[in-house]
Amino acid sequence: MPGQDDAGTVGAVTGPGGATTATARLPDRQAPPPAGGPPAGPGNIGPGNIGPGNTGPGNTGPAVQGPRRARRRSSPGARRDARWFYGLTTPWMIGFVLFGGGPIVASAVISLTNWSLLSNPRWVGLRNYRQLFHDSSFWTALWNTLYFGGGSVAVSMVCTFSLALLLNLNVRGIWFFRLVFYLPTVTTGIATALLWEDLLHPDYGLINRLLALVGIQGPGWLSSNNWAMPALIMMSVWGAGNTVVIYLAGLQGVPRTLHEAASIDGAGWWGRLWHVTLPMMSPVIFFNVITGFIASMQAYVLILIMTNGGPGNATLVLGLYIYREAFQYFNLGYASAAAWVLLVLIVAITAVQFLIGRRWVYAESMRKGA
Repeated sequence: MPGQDDAGTVGAVTGPGGATTATARLPDRQAPPPAGGPPAGPGNIGPGNIGPGNTGPGNTGPAVQGPRRARRRSSPGARRDARWFYGLTTPWMIGFVLFGGGPIVASAVISLTNWSLLSNPRWVGLRNYRQLFHDSSFWTALWNTLYFGGGSVAVSMVCTFSLALLLNLNVRGIWFFRLVFYLPTVTTGIATALLWEDLLHPDYGLINRLLALVGIQGPGWLSSNNWAMPALIMMSVWGAGNTVVIYLAGLQGVPRTLHEAASIDGAGWWGRLWHVTLPMMSPVIFFNVITGFIASMQAYVLILIMTNGGPGNATLVLGLYIYREAFQYFNLGYASAAAWVLLVLIVAITAVQFLIGRRWVYAESMRKGA
């Protein structure tokens, strides 16, 4: 005679001869479904089986609306931080729109007009750009800009990195030398230009006097077509104190353990510099190359004061060319077109530098992007 408990989970069968055999486990009794809800049972349990759209075989009955997700509320601290963020950045954003983004957009429109500041602008389309590429002075300024940019960056990188290596030595009074080499950075541009005009003077300049001591006749620096641009490149290293500081910070971040491991392997000073310091410093070098080249491509103030583009347009750069067209000849549309050409040139050269940098810059982010 079969027996079963209230839950219906235990049963037995008495066979011939009085042998009793256990039966398989029977399914538990299921409680009746709530009124108006879906029947309970396999297939109706688990995420996604309660709510609208769960009708079909085994899911008879009206769908049950799940609980609405509570709207996430930010904490008082997060709201306070947000107010501080927007309060502190709003003045900068307003200033950028008024004095940065606005003029940039306006210059793009002005470059398509003929405007002399003394009359109403007249729409001319791309005529300024076509005229620009047929102007021999523009091509001269473009070449001089690339010459000055490439030369000043190359000389500055070598000199400032070498100087940073010296200032990274652990010697007594090193703080004084770091201060001395940084001081030219805080000097105003006009004072620097007047100082270098005296240093480069062909008759009583200090540089030519030092050359005369070793039997070399110094050139006429700023008055020579061949030496005027090299003189400006040499002067550009004078105010590179910020670059030295960045290099110095990078050198102090190179792990000493790498130098110690290289020394144990038998590497000398040059080997450690070439195989340890330069690879670890490559992101810093890359940063200084990018920022230095962008700054040198826009330089014109010191050139305006010292040579005004002379002699014979030997030092005429695009920045000075744009300044002349805009504020001496009042061709604002033409000057705006030249400014946009300079912007496109800087962006293109920067993009090429990033592509080349993937081959020599030791940076995890650039490796992933390669």
